[in-house]
Amino acid sequence: MTTSEDAWWRLLPPGTGVDARRILAARGVRGFADGFVALLLPIYLLELGFAPFAIGAIVAGTLVGTALLTLWIGMIANRHSRRRILLAASLLTIATGGAFAVTTAFWPLLVIAFVGTINPTSGDASIFQPVEQTVLAEAIAPRHRTALFARFNVIASLTSALGVLAAALPDILVDGFGIGRIPALRGMFWLYAALGLVAFLLYRPLTPAMEAAADVPAAPLGESRRLIFGLAALFGMDSFGTGFLVQSLLGLWLFQKFGISVASVSAILFWSGVFSAVSYMVAVPLAARFGLIRTMVFTHLPSNVFLMLIPFAPDLWMAIGLLLARSALSQMDVPTRSSYVMAVVTPAERPAAASVTSAPKPFAWAAGSLISGYLMTLSGFGWPLVIGGAVKAVYDVLLLLRFRAVKPPEEAG
Repeated sequence: MTTSEDAWWRLLPPGTGVDARRILAARGVRGFADGFVALLLPIYLLELGFAPFAIGAIVAGTLVGTALLTLWIGMIANRHSRRRILLAASLLTIATGGAFAVTTAFWPLLVIAFVGTINPTSGDASIFQPVEQTVLAEAIAPRHRTALFARFNVIASLTSALGVLAAALPDILVDGFGIGRIPALRGMFWLYAALGLVAFLLYRPLTPAMEAAADVPAAPLGESRRLIFGLAALFGMDSFGTGFLVQSLLGLWLFQKFGISVASVSAILFWSGVFSAVSYMVAVPLAARFGLIRTMVFTHLPSNVFLMLIPFAPDLWMAIGLLLARSALSQMDVPTRSSYVMAVVTPAERPAAASVTSAPKPFAWAAGSLISGYLMTLSGFGWPLVIGGAVKAVYDVLLLLRFRAVKPPEEAG
């Protein structure tokens, strides 16, 4: 390994092995793809002539399908090769991108959205997630677990932000080369498929060391069932609030409210992603000092206040400022949440715990997205941001009250 490569990997926690590095790299590739497709999906559908409610339905279809696949994968992950699951998911990504690029009718698009891997949140809703989180949790010492999850999310956020910037490519092709707008947008879905192939090639050399132990019990959840179901219910509530402002619909609201270009929207969301990436790293020392639950709540709660104030902003610049302030705080709960879930269950329960706590999110996002799409047809004020922020604030309070005494082993000790 060269000196420059040594410097790069020193940014990772001690003990990060080759399988974990490959998963981090693949997450970066998928983050870039999710970044541009999350923003371009509703704009592409708008160009095809769909109404906001129909767009919300297709977005909801992607979320519901992702939820069912995520839950299923978490239940079978201990009985099948983790490497093969990731490879199959990558092949599905390739097929999804190609199908979106060649389809224009509503019902076929809804079916493709349901069975495919398109991620309209540019976030952590993913059929890859149960396996990736389990492997990362098992690949490092508990004291470095939160730090590794923070790096995982930093990579996802930064590459997603770059992907958002890449969403301006269709405008460049239209203005600079005279390509039609719809063909230019379709080209981005072909790019999404190509990046699925790159992810496939990154997962392919994963070693047998990442597989589940031979003596892992077949039952997905055991003694932690009640705890995990409680967390899943609360995470679902938080995600219902997030559904009102998934990146696809947030970008569409900015696009319509302020009459700005897609390139401007992508720039705003790019810097939002950068601010979120910084917050992941800040979460690590905060969690070490104050604990995982307190870090999750006391950073997330003020971010929701900023969110609810955005529709009241008198101009675009104030809206951007509030959005960036929200982004600087809102994502500190992401690595801490993943680390917490992996810490409070046994190793054998980790794939199921990751899927059960993740699966309600897309369902809740779907419900929020449908309501948000409907509200946007009634008013341009930004009610989805107000309602979503209020729901998420209630979640923060309930999480603190219910789980502040349930500590992971490294905090309890």
